[in-house]
Amino acid sequence: MLRRWVLAILMATCGVLVAAAQLADDLPVVGGVELVVFLALALLLSPWAFPRSMGAAEAQRASALDGRPIVYWRPGCHYCLRLRFSLGRLARRAHWVDIWRDPAAAAAVRAVAGGNETVPTVALGDQAVVNPDRAWFREQLRSS
Repeated sequence: MLRRWVLAILMATCGVLVAAAQLADDLPVVGGVELVVFLALALLLSPWAFPRSMGAAEAQRASALDGRPIVYWRPGCHYCLRLRFSLGRLARRAHWVDIWRDPAAAAAVRAVAGGNETVPTVALGDQAVVNPDRAWFREQLRSS
C-alpha cells in the first residue's frame, strides 16, 4: 500500500523542506510558490490522479458486460500519467486497474508483455496493447 504513495510523499516532503528553507531566508512568496509546485507534482504522482481503480477480476467482468477497455497502470509511471491526461474526460470510459494493488492484474500484464510489468497496458476484448498510441486509444474510447 505504501509503495503506491512513495513518490507523492517524497514530493510533498521536498516541497515542505524547500518552503521552510525559503521562509528561513525571509522569502515567503518564493517558498509558497515552490510549495504549491511540489504539492502539484505530488498530486500528479499519486493514485488520486487516476479514476477509481478496481481489481482485475472486477474489471474483466465489467468489461465483458459493457465492452469498455481495461487500462492496467501503476502510480508514478510517467507513461501512464501521459496517457491519463491525454484522455481527459474520456478516461472515465475505461476500467482502470492498479497493478501494484492487485497481483492478478500484474500477472495479466506479464502475460501479454513478455514477462514484464510494462504499463500502461490496455486490454480491449481479446486484444492487448502495451504502451498504446494515445490517439488510437482515444478513438477506441470514443467508439465504445
